[in-house]
Amino acid sequence: MSDPKALIFDVDGTLSETERDGHRVAFNQAFRDAGLDWHWDVGLYGDLLGVTGGKERIRHYLDRYRTDFARPADLDGFIAGLHKAKTRHYMALMAQGHIPLRPGVERLLNEARTAGWRLAIATTTTPQNVEGLVQSTLPSGAMDWFEVIGAGDIVPRKKPAPDIYRWVLDRLDLSPEQVIVFEDSGPGVRSARDAGISRVLVTLNDYTADHDFSGAAAVFETLGESTGEAVCRRGTAPSNGLIDLAYLRTLMPDPD
Repeated sequence: MSDPKALIFDVDGTLSETERDGHRVAFNQAFRDAGLDWHWDVGLYGDLLGVTGGKERIRHYLDRYRTDFARPADLDGFIAGLHKAKTRHYMALMAQGHIPLRPGVERLLNEARTAGWRLAIATTTTPQNVEGLVQSTLPSGAMDWFEVIGAGDIVPRKKPAPDIYRWVLDRLDLSPEQVIVFEDSGPGVRSARDAGISRVLVTLNDYTADHDFSGAAAVFETLGESTGEAVCRRGTAPSNGLIDLAYLRTLMPDPD
């Protein structure tokens, strides 16, 4: 067994349960601000999560659920404006402490940093959302923990396309065999796998429990914490109930 050269994390649903009580709420606040009668309830938002990217999700909602809506001439600008307002509301929710990290996330980040492992982020959410979450849940200066942050529209195609993982790997100057990825969704797993990354560890949530995780190295409910073990849905469970550095080393090949 050997150490991975870097751990790469998705954000929404992986670092934090942001979707149901964060992004969904913020979208609805933005819709109200704009005088729209749209409301994304928990079930509908679960369906919309099949589309990655907030602006893409709004467009999909119009195409599938609101074909009656009179579209403005500058639809792209209209959608971008809604998404900007949504981001503002989302960051306010984070600043108020309504969106904590998932169990085991801060523990694992600290363990990795102590061991000198490199950290990175690969997400479809905006850079502002990443910064807001990190600043509201981790110690001051924690943005510097992540050597590379790939977020938002930095690549032309979002997950499940592999672009964001290829972008992060390129800037880390690492091969796919040298990293471990943490995801929460089927599209996220496909994105990493199509970038050549075989070691993808999933921590699922209520919205992704029925996703196809084919190709994932293991699937868990959480990373595990002193208050609760990392319940294993597929793959090999850690002997101590925690996804920690010792467990992650078991996913890596023996050194030559």
